[in-house]
Amino acid sequence: MTIHHKRRKALIIISSARILPLAEPKSHIGLSTGFFLIELARVLQTFADTHEFVFATPDGMAPQLDINGLSLSLHAMDKMGAEMGSTMVDQLFNFNADNFRKKRTKLVARRDGELSTAYKYLGKIPISDLLPNTDKEVKVLYPELLKSMGKLLENKFFSINQLLEKDRDPENTLKLKDFDFVHLPGGHGPMVDFYENPYLGELLNILRENGALISLICHAPVALTSTKYRVSVNGKISTTDNHNFKGAKITVSSKLAEMIAVRMAYPKIPGRKTRLEFIVEDALRNGDYQVETKFNPLAIQVVYDPKFKLLTGNGPQAMDAQAKKLQEILSEAR
Repeated sequence: MTIHHKRRKALIIISSARILPLAEPKSHIGLSTGFFLIELARVLQTFADTHEFVFATPDGMAPQLDINGLSLSLHAMDKMGAEMGSTMVDQLFNFNADNFRKKRTKLVARRDGELSTAYKYLGKIPISDLLPNTDKEVKVLYPELLKSMGKLLENKFFSINQLLEKDRDPENTLKLKDFDFVHLPGGHGPMVDFYENPYLGELLNILRENGALISLICHAPVALTSTKYRVSVNGKISTTDNHNFKGAKITVSSKLAEMIAVRMAYPKIPGRKTRLEFIVEDALRNGDYQVETKFNPLAIQVVYDPKFKLLTGNGPQAMDAQAKKLQEILSEAR
């Protein structure tokens, strides 16, 4: 006789932002943006056999995959710094994508596996536009990815408001108390629709009150700026300084990492001073969070605050360590 164990539930909230506004250059239309798959796929792979996933975005629209998050160097984890230097040199002159990939077969295999995971769970989703400073190998990948994505069916995503409505409906079986954990991946998209979002704040507060483990990585901790908000059943929005997450210890993609990115990496507008509208680390420090960062922005950092059941990581390099920690915490809780 085969015994079928009922899988537990996990909530995945992904940014559905498409454009990241810039403070400079002024009047710029903004950067095509989205979420980083590398900061999601490992969690889905780790819990595929034990959990049923529910997917949501702030507005219920499909999330947009940020093509820049597919750079092979981002898959190198603790060797990311060295790999970034290596890939930069290898793309300077006489670039050949096949030769480039042959030198990095393990990284290519990991990325392929993550894309397969995205196809399985997310279905057909939009992909951000190429930018002037997008990695050369990724530019070669782009048409291949568009072709593969075009063969898939579109999936539906809950909006945060729908999740709240279902949770409050006594006739509906979807309840926030049933989720073991929620994971929010980063990329720059969260700076748009996770920031100061009252409905996301209400959702995170309810999850916290029901004992769910909350996992955020890279730019996704910006969602914690929303926790001061509550939304009543009749839609009235209120704020409080004494919210459920006040004073929590966290980490995030650092201010130094962000400043390097807008000076040298894909967000940089060629020939122009480039600045984002705000820095996530600053916003969280101003929100009374205890933000921990490392001097080396590419070093792995994962912070767990057991008082708040809040797990944060500082970027794609921390994804494996964060998924492992997430698994350990959930195992110890059972």
